[in-house]
Amino acid sequence: MSKKKAILLAATELFSQKGYAGASITELSRMTGAASGTIFHHFKNKTDLFVNILAEIQQAIIGAFEQYLEDANYENGLKQVEGAVTYYLQLAEEMQNRFLIFHRHFPYKIAESNPVCRAYLVSIYDRLLDIFENGIKRGQKDGSIQIDSARQGAMVLFSMVDGIARFNTYRLYDAGALYGEVMVACRKLLGAQGAEP
Repeated sequence: MSKKKAILLAATELFSQKGYAGASITELSRMTGAASGTIFHHFKNKTDLFVNILAEIQQAIIGAFEQYLEDANYENGLKQVEGAVTYYLQLAEEMQNRFLIFHRHFPYKIAESNPVCRAYLVSIYDRLLDIFENGIKRGQKDGSIQIDSARQGAMVLFSMVDGIARFNTYRLYDAGALYGEVMVACRKLLGAQGAEP
């Protein structure tokens, strides 16, 4: 593993646990054994380091979802959306440090003044919304989903599912314990046949 990659991985853990303000280059240097000069050789400053972390988060989340979609084979749009919901919750559990950063306030605060940070956040949300919307559109065509606007439905559905993932990320509730209710709510939202369990 390259030194830059090792720094990014350690920084992801540090930022996920301490936030942007609480994470220090000194502590990152201790964690990695890399001198602060080495860190600044790879990254211009703390914000540049964070933007690179966000780029890696985008690649990891979207890359995993793309691979999942490539391997998945669903009988209809409803099953495709349900699979996306399930996989998103699973991914949030598997990539806890990344999702903890993604779910914190500071990336969105940084994005207010940093267009590159904003672009990464928008690209993550846009692609995730596209995944949900594509399943809904397929369901509209095959009759398994009865909803007027695929994009608006995707936004509402994703907001609900991401909220459940946040519960899990922050250890407020176990997302797995809510899974059955989440799936029923998704089916109802989508006007799906057999919305009741």
